[in-house]
Parts: sequence; C-alpha cells; structure tokens
Amino acid sequence: MFLQSVSLWNLAFYALMVIMATLGLWDVFFGFEENKCSMSYMFEYPEYQKIELPKKLAKRYPTYELYLYGEGSYAEEHKILPLTGIPVLFLPGNAGSYKQVRSIGSIALRKAEDIDFKYHFDFFSVNFNEELVALYGGSLQKQTKFVHECIKTILKLYKGQEFAPKSVAIIGHSMGGLVARALLTLKNFKQDLINLLITQATPHVAPVMPLDRFITDFYMTVNNYWILNARHINLTTLSVAGGFRDYQVRSGLTFLPKLSHHTSALSVVSSAVPKTWVSTDHLSIVWCKQLQLTTIRAFFDLIDADTKQITQNPKKKLSVLNHHFIRHPAKHFEENPAIISDLTGTSMWVPVKVSKWTYVAYNESDKIYFTFPLANHRKIYTHVYCQSTMLDTNSWIFGCINSTSMCRQGIDLSWKAELLPTIKSLTLRLQDYPSLSHLVVYVPSIHGSKFVVDCEFFKKETRSIQLPVTHLFSFGLSSRKVILNTSGLFYNIELLNFGQIYQAFKINVVSKCSGVKEEITSIYKLHIPWSYEDSLTIAQVPSSTEISLKLHIAQPENDSHVALLKMYTSSDCQYEVTVKTSFSQILGQVVRFHGGALPAYVTSSILLAYGGQLYSLFSTGHCLEYATMLDKEAKPYKVDPFVIMIKFLLGYKWFKELWDVLMLPELDAIVLTSQSMCFPLVSLILFLFGTCTAYWGGLLSSTSVRLLSSLWLALKRPSELPKDIKMISADLPFLTIVLIIVSWTTCGAFAILLTYLYYVFKIVHLQASLTTYKNSQTVNPKHSRRSEKKSNHHKDSTVHYLRLSANDAEDSLRMHSTVINLLTWIVLLSMPSLIYWLKNLRYYFKLNPDPCKPLAFILIPTMAILGNTHTVSIKSSKLLKATSLFPLPLAVGVIAFGSAHLYRVPCFVFVPLLLHALCNFM
Repeated sequence: MFLQSVSLWNLAFYALMVIMATLGLWDVFFGFEENKCSMSYMFEYPEYQKIELPKKLAKRYPTYELYLYGEGSYAEEHKILPLTGIPVLFLPGNAGSYKQVRSIGSIALRKAEDIDFKYHFDFFSVNFNEELVALYGGSLQKQTKFVHECIKTILKLYKGQEFAPKSVAIIGHSMGGLVARALLTLKNFKQDLINLLITQATPHVAPVMPLDRFITDFYMTVNNYWILNARHINLTTLSVAGGFRDYQVRSGLTFLPKLSHHTSALSVVSSAVPKTWVSTDHLSIVWCKQLQLTTIRAFFDLIDADTKQITQNPKKKLSVLNHHFIRHPAKHFEENPAIISDLTGTSMWVPVKVSKWTYVAYNESDKIYFTFPLANHRKIYTHVYCQSTMLDTNSWIFGCINSTSMCRQGIDLSWKAELLPTIKSLTLRLQDYPSLSHLVVYVPSIHGSKFVVDCEFFKKETRSIQLPVTHLFSFGLSSRKVILNTSGLFYNIELLNFGQIYQAFKINVVSKCSGVKEEITSIYKLHIPWSYEDSLTIAQVPSSTEISLKLHIAQPENDSHVALLKMYTSSDCQYEVTVKTSFSQILGQVVRFHGGALPAYVTSSILLAYGGQLYSLFSTGHCLEYATMLDKEAKPYKVDPFVIMIKFLLGYKWFKELWDVLMLPELDAIVLTSQSMCFPLVSLILFLFGTCTAYWGGLLSSTSVRLLSSLWLALKRPSELPKDIKMISADLPFLTIVLIIVSWTTCGAFAILLTYLYYVFKIVHLQASLTTYKNSQTVNPKHSRRSEKKSNHHKDSTVHYLRLSANDAEDSLRMHSTVINLLTWIVLLSMPSLIYWLKNLRYYFKLNPDPCKPLAFILIPTMAILGNTHTVSIKSSKLLKATSLFPLPLAVGVIAFGSAHLYRVPCFVFVPLLLHALCNFM
C-alpha cells in the first residue's frame, strides 16, 4: 500500500537520490589512497604503571586514572619514583584508550636509548574510561578539571630532582586536544604548566555532530577564550589533521583559527608533513610510524641543553615545528645555523658554463665543487633550480661572493632547500641574490652508492603554465589540457578558478619518455598556498597517473594566491596534464562537509508531510498516505527561500536589533558562512537527500509495523477494533508517572526510548486489530456491513461515545506512521546520551547533566496521549486547523536553527505533537 501511493516517476526520483547519496558516501568512506602508514611496534612488552592519586581526587573522579608508560628495564627502573625525565601527557579522545600512548612512547624510548639516555621523555596517559565525549558533552568539563589535577600530580613526581620540570608537554588525540585547550579556561589554571601542545585529528572549529548543547557550549567557551585572549596566550600549539582518510573528523575542522595576535599556532595535514607524506585515518594517526617519528624528532630538538627540559623560548619552538612539520631542508635542525661555510680542503673545482647540467656520481674518490658563474645567466634567466637524489643531511649548495675560479667561503643555501620523497630541491630567484657571483654545488666523495645532481637556469614564464579548471556543472563531460613539450626539470601548473570546497576534479598526468632505459621517478605535488594541506604523488614514468583535486579549507576572500600542481619531471619525457570535474567527488564533498545536517533536513520533510496530513484531516475528514503527502508537501521552495530571506534581512541593523530583542539564536546559515561552507545549491541537494531518506525511512517503518503485527497475530489471539475510544485509559496516568520518574532518576533518553516502544506497541496492536477486522470482513461481509452501519450510528448519535470504524482505523494508522517517523529521529538523536549512560551505569545510576531530561518530561505525557488518539476523536477539534499550520514554520525553523545544532531538532518536533495531543481536549 505504501508503494502504491507513490507514482512511478517519484519512485524513480527517490531511487536516483539513493544512487547520488551512495556516490557521495562512497567517496567519503572509500575514495582515498590506501593506508601507507607503517605500523609502529614495541620492542619490549608495554607496561602501564598506575600513578596513585590523592584519595580526595580519586573519590571525586572514580572513573578516571593516570598511568606512566614503560617497557622492559625502563619500566622496572621507574616503578620507584621520583622520575628524572621530561614529562609528556597523552590525552585520548572520544572512546579512546590510555594505551594508545604506547606507539609514541615506545619510539621516544628507542630514541633515548640511541643517545644513551642523555635526555629522555616520561610518557603519561589519562584513562577517561573510553567516554563518548564527541557524542555527549556533559563530561568534557569534568575531564578538563581532572587533567589539571593530573598535571599537578605529575610535576610532584619530579620534586627534589636537579632538573625538575615546571611544565608538561601535551599530546591530545581527537577530543583530547580540545580538552587540553580547555585547560586555559579554568579559573585557577596557570598557563605556564603547559610548554607545548600537539593535537592529532582534533576538531577545533566545531563539533563533528552537535548532539547536545553541552558540546556546543563547551566549544563556544574554549574558542571564545582563545580568540579574546589571543594576545596573552603564549602556548605553542600544533594541530595535525589526517587528511581525506579521516572520515570521522574532516581536516577542515582541525585548523586552529588564524588570529593576528596569536602567531604561535600551526595547523597542518599529515599528507603535507615532511618525511610523513601520507594521509591517516582517525585511529592510525596515533600509531602511524612516519608521523610519530617526525613528532619525536621534534621533541628531542626542542630540548634545552641547560635545563634538560623542553625550551621555554617560543621562537625556538616555532622554528623546530616549522622545520619538522612544514618545510624540511634535508638538514638536522640547528637553532642558529652557520650561514657562512668554509669551502676548503683538497677538492676539485670544475666550472660549468651551460644553462642546463646533469652529473651522475658513482664511486667518486675526490670531493668536487662545481661552480656556476651567474653574471651571464642573470641577463637571460630569472631563476635557477637544482636537485639532488642524495638525501643526506650535509650542506650541498652554496653561493659565493666576488669569486673567480674558487672561493674559500660560501653562503650555505642548503637551508633554503626542500626535502621531497626522492629528491631534495632548491629554487632561487636570481634577483633576490644580487651579491652572488657564483653558485657552487658540492659533490662529496662516495663509495658504492650512486646519486644524480641536476641544475638548470630558466625564465619563470616558461615554467609557469596556467590551466583553468572545468566548470562545476560540466559533470566530467568536458576537460582542459596542457602539454609540457620542453625538457625542463620543474614546472608550476597554476590551477585557475579553484578555491571552493565544493569543487572537485580529477587530474590525469600522462608521461611519455623516449630513449629511457632505466626507471625514472617523477613527483607531482598539489600545493595549496592558503593552508598546509599539500599532497604528493610519486609516479614511475612513463605512466598514467590520476590525482584527486579537492580542498579541506576554502580560499579566504582576501587571498589572491593560486593553487599549484608542482611537477618535478624528467627532461627525457613529455607530460600531458588533463583536468576534468568529478561529479562523484563533488557529492562526496557535500556529504563530507554537510552530512551531519541530514537529520535536520529529513525531519523538515517529515514535518511538512505531517502538516499536510493534519490539514487533509481538517478539510476532508480523511488522512492521506504519508508517502502521498511527502510527495505533495515536502518541497524545497517552502523552506529554503524563508531561510535565505532571514539571512538577507539580518544584514540590516534594525532587523538584527529586533532579532536580538527576541533573543533568537544565531542563524545556522550565518555560522556556515563564517566557515566558508555556505553554497546556495547545497541546501537544495540536502533537502532532496532528506526527502529521499524520509521516504525510504517511512517505507521501512511501515513495513516493520506490518511485520510486527503479523508476528503479534501469530503469537496471540486475534484482537478486535476497540469498541469505544478513551483518551485517558485507567493505566495511562500510572504509566506516565512511572516513565517521568524513570527519566528523573536515571536518564531522559532511556525514558524517551521506553515511551517510543510503548507507542510502537500501541500502533502494532491497532494494525493487528485492523488486519483481523479485514480478514473477518472477507469471511462474513454481510455481518461486517451491519457492524459498520451500527458503528456509524453510534458515532452520529453520541458525542462522547466514539466507536472506531475500519476507515477511521486506517486514517489513524496513516497518521501514526508519520508520528513514528518523527519519533524515530528524536530517539536516534537522543541515543548518544543513552549509550553514554549505559556504558557508565556501574559508576552512577543517574546521568548528570542530562540533555534529554527536559524533553522527556514533555514528550512522555504527549506520546502517552497520542498512543490512544485516533483521527475520529480530533476531526471536530477547534484546534486542528491551527495545529495543521504549525509544521510549516517549524520545518523552516529546523533548517534555520537545527542544521548546525542537531540537539535543537527535537525541540521543533515536539511542538506539533503536543498540539496534536491537545486536539483531543479542545
């Protein structure tokens, strides 16, 4: 019956929406590179020593613990406190384990062994009992206060030591990073207790799923504090994102706000981190060997030799983090590197006068200095580019001043080089070095190894090629292409008109080589100049390589930079670069950035259908099918224009003042605009996805009710339609009071779930009764007609005594099916707090604070009455017309205020349900 109420065209449309949504979901969950992270292993059995906390503290936080990580002899030695190392505190995230510290702790221990424990780190970890703080925010403040106590406890373990630390470094994974930032908001917290904060896959900007107000309030408190106190926050902070493999926390949420006064914050995607160059998922970011090695190298470079603790110099901290996480020059970190280097010793000096030069070194016995005179090249060329496949950390390129054939001292230009997976490269603009007379490339004496050094002079315009990207709505049917015919080593492909998060493309690079016998490697680097989200692709040429092009962060309005495809190529090959729009990846970006808002759009569509059903009951006396009303009423033009109009009017001062007087919350569209996520067509796409989900969800619930009713009839004696309708049965007040007590003493979401199950039971019973009636009508149609006439006679002659007919029962089932769909989404949105409560039931019986308790107090009596409500009892209600008009503005309100704040959605749903229940009495 449900499918019969939908036309074939509409069914085809809903099927098409499913296909489009599937494409978007596939891109989010599977449309990325394979996991290239190496697993980090422990050399010895990991041990977690529990740190005894003060009794008052342990009693106040019975579910939390503090541990010290160790292995082998190190763990045995440190069972006897106090400690002598450098303290680092690891904070796990949502449902995270304190044991996740083992990867970075083990690598740090191996590094300390390599230097004979001249310096070593003590890694502590907090056990948060794997709380679901990304879904329930009520314990975030409690976690923050506990971490503060842990820091004070940790520092006490070092008392009496010669180099006792006064602060700790913190590594926070996921929500653990946010808890670390929240420490600064505590009234009695001293900022000096933290010397460094590194967060991994932490959503700093906004919660991934704002399912309760405690999460959003916590975020608002933390972010507002960091913005308002930016001048006074001297905490060096690094945020590392996982890239597109992390579908739990999209990387755009991990970027710390760029504040003019807060220059000690860095944000980077793991695919752009030197020596890492891989995308990590939400869990592998804590064990990815490449990333953890980079982090530990940075930690050891941060040590102050005088204090044997992490340096307090903010400039050095930023310098170290830039060196390891932003741009690595293929040299060991030095705080004050020697700019002038001596170029002496028994070495050969070989002048090179050509503009393009290649040298293959193999078993060289002598050191060689190749000198490039710059005077003649300055007249023709603008830049010089050099690369070397020898990836050691020695200085390899210098600049000489006023030299002829050789120079004794040179300016070390190696610090300006960039390390890439297979080469180290350097590009210099000759205009920036007017005092240099020669460029010197140093080739050391080597034995048994081979490497290649290349240099070339070029004009910038010959290596910068503009490639406009295809239009967003070309759907991949058209493409744009450039061909690199010249024999250069380096090219910049400028990707014009690319800067929005909804743009997504596939770049295909085809390389063709002539006369090449050995294997050649090319590197293609996507460089996004307004954020550190670069990605690298290594290709063995000749080959055809496909690269995905999409963004984590949109280009700022005041930024004029152009995204680049940097190509490190072979002079023996020809390259063809083609770009075309990827429709599936565009859908993936919509899902990635806005998928969390889908419940709001689904609820909005159901509300529109619900309002249509109520109005049809008022106007015709009959309730139409849910699917029919969804097709008729759930239209984007009934919702989106109002939201756009409100957003437009909020630009006027008088309307904004009126808005503030009414104490209305900020429009979600404005919040999304501030995050560069507001795009007109996105709301339309989401509404269509929401309507499609509402349709298939309705089909599922309708089918489920019929199956459960069949099961009911198979297990119990067939029931009859109720002879009379009672709004308030004898057991209803008792049941309502019991459920309210359950809500008050345990968990609001638990009481809502029980109410939902009670409501479903009533509807299943009604469906079973109607099925029994129809079966009996088939067997004895004359008796059924007499019963129907008798029922109608009772209905007409008596006002207070109502008999339910088969038609009324069918109308009631149609209405109840829509209410079930609305209730289902309320239950789903309240589930996180229920799961949190069940997980912690052994520690406390009552959830506090409880985000669902106020809603439960209103919803329980409302649903208890609606469970006994039939359309025949509300047809003549004076309130019915007004009730039928309410769902439309509430559907607008859900999108306006609930798309970025999902916890508000149930507040819009219970209003029409309450009015529906009141129709029984008015």
